[in-house]
Parts: sequence; C-alpha cells; structure tokens
Amino acid sequence: MNRRLLGQWGEEQAANYLRRKRFSITALNYTTRFGEIDVIAEKGKFVVFVEVKLRKSDEFARAAEFVDANKRRRLISAASMWLAENDTGKQPRFDVIEIYAPEGTDTAKPVINHIVNAFGDDGAN
Repeated sequence: MNRRLLGQWGEEQAANYLRRKRFSITALNYTTRFGEIDVIAEKGKFVVFVEVKLRKSDEFARAAEFVDANKRRRLISAASMWLAENDTGKQPRFDVIEIYAPEGTDTAKPVINHIVNAFGDDGAN
C-alpha cells in the first residue's frame, strides 16, 4: 500500500480515537506553505494540533521520536497560520498520536498512544 493511503488510514484512526474521547474534529490535513497539520481538534478550552505517527512497531524507536525539532517548528508555523485564519479564543496545544499497526491497514485493533502537550509552547523541547 502506498505511503499516502497508509497515512490517511492512520489519520482516520487518530480522528476516530479523538471522537471517542469527545473531541470535535475541526480539520484534517490542514496544509500551508509551512507544512501540514494532520488533525486539528477542539475540546474544552483547547484547540489541539495533532501530529499522527504511524509505525508497525516501536522496536526501533517510539513513533513520537520522529517528531524532531524541525518538524515541531513547521507544525508551530502552520498552527500559527491556522490561528490567524480562525479566531477560536481557545488555548492552542500540540499533541502526538502514535499508532502501531503491525499489519498496516489490515490491523484490526491498532495500538494508539495519545501524548498530550507533546512539546510544550516553544517546540524546541
């Protein structure tokens, strides 16, 4: 299966997970010249910018470890653009959702880990 379709499947898994946790999905694949945000969701006082990382396993490294400083900066820039276009009055937050699917899209029950406030305010952590 190509990476794009696999990525879309992972993002759908993440969005469905968030819906089960009573988040409202605001956008999927929000794209700017600065980069893409996989999922934008809202719950309570937060607007949450979510990076989805899909892997077969965590044998080599945790999926969240692939959200490096450059990726965090691009996410923050894209989120800033979204916030400038959408006056929500909500506190922005950056989360990472790791999805482990050993059989790819054929995985019946992927393991999902939700890392809340994954890199704080400045993206450099």
